[in-house]
Amino acid sequence: MDIYASDEEKAEEIKRWWRENGLSVLMAVLLGVGAFFGGRTWLNYQQMQSHNAANIYQQVVVLLAEDRLEEAEMGAQELINNFRRTPYASFAAVEVAAKASDEGDWAMAEQYLQWAADNAKPEGYAEIARLRLARLKLSEGDYQAALDIVSKASLDSFASLYHELEGDIHVVMGNKQQAQQAYQRALTLLAVGEPRQNILEMKLDDVAAANES
Repeated sequence: MDIYASDEEKAEEIKRWWRENGLSVLMAVLLGVGAFFGGRTWLNYQQMQSHNAANIYQQVVVLLAEDRLEEAEMGAQELINNFRRTPYASFAAVEVAAKASDEGDWAMAEQYLQWAADNAKPEGYAEIARLRLARLKLSEGDYQAALDIVSKASLDSFASLYHELEGDIHVVMGNKQQAQQAYQRALTLLAVGEPRQNILEMKLDDVAAANES
């Protein structure tokens, strides 16, 4: 997966990939496990679970678009409680968290981001949840918690985003030298011409100038 300009683009790319490939991947897994257990009934049950989870997730998306957060949260909870092994639980958790954050309910946002960070499938979605959780901690002024989160990146495709956020945190804390180092690492991990390059270069120039003054 390519490096994208933001975690939002990464989230959309993961969901797009799942829409295009998820069913075939799921079927391959189910056929293998189903053959082991020797049960077409079991296979049919798993297919039904995935179908039901997808339907609930679509309802959550519609409810969020209509600003009906409380009802959307009920759908997300149903996915977490009954369909947590499907990626739709993770998708719903992250999207409910985004809406809750927009509405100023940071406690709800943190709850769902933490769940997704700990449980999300596919793995890239856990990284997205951690990035957003770190940003939430930064907004709350809990800088050390934010730094602790960004130190735990596990996928190379997210490393540049983590280092950029690390730099942002150090800027707010007044740690200009550490910020400069973090932005430099973020730039090093970018491909030439990548859309975030200009923004990162501006951030790096700003902290470098501050360090020289």
